[in-house]
Amino acid sequence: MTTLPPPTLDLSADEARRIALRAQGLLGAPDRRAGVRGVLRGLGAVQLDTISVLARSHELVPYARLGAVGRSTVDEAYWSGGRSFEYWSHAACVLPIEEWPHFAFRRRAYRSRPQWFHDLPDGAYDQVIRQLQAQGPLTATQLGGAKNGGEWWDWSASKVAVERALMYGEVVCTERRGWKRVYDLAERAVPDALLHDALDDTECLRRLVLLAGRALGVGTRSDIADYHRIKGEQFDAVVADSGLVPVRVEGWAKPAWADPEALAAPVRGRHRTTLLSPFDSLVWERARTERIFGFVHRLEAYVPKQKRVHGYFAMPLLTGGRLRGRVDPAREGGTLVARQVSLDGAGAVEPMARALREAATWVGCDTVRVERCDRPELAAGLVRALG
Repeated sequence: MTTLPPPTLDLSADEARRIALRAQGLLGAPDRRAGVRGVLRGLGAVQLDTISVLARSHELVPYARLGAVGRSTVDEAYWSGGRSFEYWSHAACVLPIEEWPHFAFRRRAYRSRPQWFHDLPDGAYDQVIRQLQAQGPLTATQLGGAKNGGEWWDWSASKVAVERALMYGEVVCTERRGWKRVYDLAERAVPDALLHDALDDTECLRRLVLLAGRALGVGTRSDIADYHRIKGEQFDAVVADSGLVPVRVEGWAKPAWADPEALAAPVRGRHRTTLLSPFDSLVWERARTERIFGFVHRLEAYVPKQKRVHGYFAMPLLTGGRLRGRVDPAREGGTLVARQVSLDGAGAVEPMARALREAATWVGCDTVRVERCDRPELAAGLVRALG
């Protein structure tokens, strides 16, 4: 059993919450000069997902921190000029290109993996590599088709091969076209200085633990390990040398670690009022979200409709440094539809109205319509505030 060092500092629950918000770029003045690229560097990973309601999740993440950011601006920041790469981190994520060497441990693990869900036909892998060598960046369709004609998981041989090559690090996604990945050889897309697997697993894991701790500000073992989905024992092996410091947080049952720079700087600044993607790194781990904010958050997109409580893509409302409600949005022409609104009290009405108006403007809607509110006595006030 690992012997933990004594905590260097006691933090109140409120201090931990504010440190977490600032680390995630949601407290204090936004760094607009650094823009979307700065958001990505600060978070270290932005999760990707196919669901698009107001916008896709990777667009909602910088929006929550910077305000109205155009989709072309987001795409350029993520996929132009070799500034980032897509890989398996917390889930499928956009990652800063400078972290390529630190995922060598995962590439090696994939290369030595004995069993896969999809079979890889003989010759399919080499054929995909030859096509990319000869023709340059290609989509799975251009490589021979993404599907075999069955269900969504029924990938073609070329799709299986190119995704395997991406996991191995021989191929990268250089851009998205209509949400389709465009693949190219890593040797062409990754800067020479970064294109290596020279770092051993310990060096990789130490760096990722430090990055996760910085992005979270403060977190438990499970919080920090979950950020890039490393194993608990991997965290244990490197945390002492990661640069994070042990702390004790009021109300947290388990030990925690914090970024020393976050502890050294006073936590102050303006709180952002905004709607969050359910895949936002502030709330993507349910246990942490409940521990810090007292807010039970669950994505219900994959829950049968009749069993949903808050809706298909319920977006938490962040205001005043608290999570004070949620809304399940939709779009009908020029109208943003709040299919279901949940509010924790009268004090959340005006912030929800402000967040809905801002989101509507961002996606090109000129009106907001509320269909349902979980607090009927607050519905009329919400409609008035929206007017």
